[in-house]
Amino acid sequence: MPVTDITVPDDLLERAGQLMARSRRSILGIAAPPGAGKSTLAGLLVQQLGAQAQLVAMDGFHLSNRELARLGRASRKGAPDTFDAAGYIALLTRLKTQSPDEVIYAPEFDRDLEESIAGSVAVLPDTRLLITEGNYLLLEDWPWHQVRGCLDECWYLEVPDTVRLKNLLARHMHHGRTEAQAKAWIQCTDEPNAVRIAESRHRADRLLSWL
Repeated sequence: MPVTDITVPDDLLERAGQLMARSRRSILGIAAPPGAGKSTLAGLLVQQLGAQAQLVAMDGFHLSNRELARLGRASRKGAPDTFDAAGYIALLTRLKTQSPDEVIYAPEFDRDLEESIAGSVAVLPDTRLLITEGNYLLLEDWPWHQVRGCLDECWYLEVPDTVRLKNLLARHMHHGRTEAQAKAWIQCTDEPNAVRIAESRHRADRLLSWL
C-alpha cells in the first residue's frame, strides 16, 4: 500500500502530537487484523511527527523460520504462538523505563528475508513517542494480555474486508507466492487470526475507520 496515496487524518495527528508532548515518554499501539494498514499508518505518523517519534513493531518478534520448523508451526506463521510474546513484553517494559544514558536496541522484521533481524532499531532515550503496531496488542490470552498495560493508548483499525483481503493478496504475491498459494494462506492462516484479533477490539481506546 503506497504511503504516497494516503494521508493521516488531522485528528489522529493531533492526538499523536498530544501524546508526544507529555512530560514523559508515551507508547502508542496500533492494532488490527492482517492487511488493515497498521504499518502504513504507523509509518506515516512517524514520518509526519518527525525525529521525536519512532516505530518499534511487534513483527520483530517473529520466531525464526528454523525455530518454527522445529516446533511444527511453520504453516501457521503469524499466529500468536509463532511470536516471542514474552520478549516483546520485556522490550516494552524496558522502553517505559529507559534511563537517560541508555540506548535500547529492538529487532525488526525483514519481509524480503521473512526473518527478524536483531538489534536493527536503536531507540534513543530522548525519543518522546514510540509507536508499536501489530496484530496482537489487544489479545486477552496469556501472555499477550500484558501488552495492553505497557501502552499509554491503543488504536484499532477497521477496514472493509474487501480492501483488507485485496491488500493481503497483493502482499503475499509481492513476496513470492502464486495467487493460488496466497489465497490458500489467507484462508488457512490470516483469516483465522483476523477473527481472533477482532474479538479483542473492545480493549482499544479508539476504533478507527481507515482507508
